[in-house]
Amino acid sequence: MEANSKSLENVKNEEEEMEEESSPRGVLETPISGSDSDHSSSLERSSSFDNEQKGISGELGYGSQWKNLLGQIKKRTSIKKFTTIPLLGGYDLSKKSWRGKLGRNRSAEDTIDCGDFVVPKPSWRNFTYEELKQATDNFSPDKLLGKGGHAEVYKGCLSNGQIVAVKKITKKEKNNEDRVGDFLSELGIIAHIDHPNAARLIGFSADKDLHLVLQFSPHGSLATVLHGSEMILEWKIRYKLFTGVAEGLQYLHCDCQRRIVHRDITASNILLSEDYEAQISDFGLAKWLPEKWAHHVVYPIEGTFGYMAPEYFMHGIVHEKTDVFAFGVLLLELITGRRAVDSCRQSLVMWAKPLLEKNNVKELADPKLGNNYDVIEMKRAVFTASTCLHHLPDMRPSMRKVNLHYLSLVSFPPN
Repeated sequence: MEANSKSLENVKNEEEEMEEESSPRGVLETPISGSDSDHSSSLERSSSFDNEQKGISGELGYGSQWKNLLGQIKKRTSIKKFTTIPLLGGYDLSKKSWRGKLGRNRSAEDTIDCGDFVVPKPSWRNFTYEELKQATDNFSPDKLLGKGGHAEVYKGCLSNGQIVAVKKITKKEKNNEDRVGDFLSELGIIAHIDHPNAARLIGFSADKDLHLVLQFSPHGSLATVLHGSEMILEWKIRYKLFTGVAEGLQYLHCDCQRRIVHRDITASNILLSEDYEAQISDFGLAKWLPEKWAHHVVYPIEGTFGYMAPEYFMHGIVHEKTDVFAFGVLLLELITGRRAVDSCRQSLVMWAKPLLEKNNVKELADPKLGNNYDVIEMKRAVFTASTCLHHLPDMRPSMRKVNLHYLSLVSFPPN
């Protein structure tokens, strides 16, 4: 055994010590709908952050693709109201400003330096409605990959032969300005994400309707493969998937240019690449979390039943530990093969809690797997799920700790 390996007892002791410290929807799932109102947990709504947002937004708006996008949206609604969108906050949208700020020519190698914040130049394509209509055979029902309360996703083939997924923003319960605001907010979040475990955006369109064009995932979502297929997802793929999601979440929470809380980590929002690499998708509910803020307070609540952390569901509190709880639920799905909420509306977490407390790995393991799983890896997964699902957010590990400690556990005591 390696000298630096950690035992289960050591990790539990670390968790107990944390008590002494203070710490701070899916395309294919039907979310709880409604618009949200944010409040900072910090008494100072940092003016420096507001200024950062303005600087970032002004620089992000360069280039013909942004000019065309904003021009299309400006025809649809009063865009000047969107002052809190990461892409547009504080941006002067007068004709004079557009010509001055959006008409700049930059080399392809340029990056945008906004103080201590460096944003890579976006390479997305601004599609016309006709291009997407042709790619999806006029949004044919035969091309429909999935449908939820906020979006419809179609398989498409571009003129160059590239297969894509076209996400059509619906959100029919929202007015036009709210829909546009959500669309721009999602674009503003995605603009700062670059990680192998996050879905890649190819382009967008605001021509006639709102669309996002994503890299096509040949295996669909984790929900489709795990719950809607005759295929038995073997353990090594499941383990690869949850480690990939863990790495993606660590990136969003710790290593991205700004702290991002996804707020809707579900099996439907984990796409599978050709080699079964997990890709976090659908950033429609994602929130920026400024450096000095412990959390947001969001109301009304949006998300997917079965994945919501108690503090979010009851009080609207959103922080990184909100995603950690949802990650714990996702782990349980991969371990057990069960849905987060079954057809009888029973919660997977409530069903699994007694078994987690007893560390009953055999009862938790998906019967479809039989004995075809690595025992040590299964114990790691069960222990990680148990800690991520703690009802107190301060007692949940960070995703960095999950990756650095829990997923590298070597020794476990006997059951």
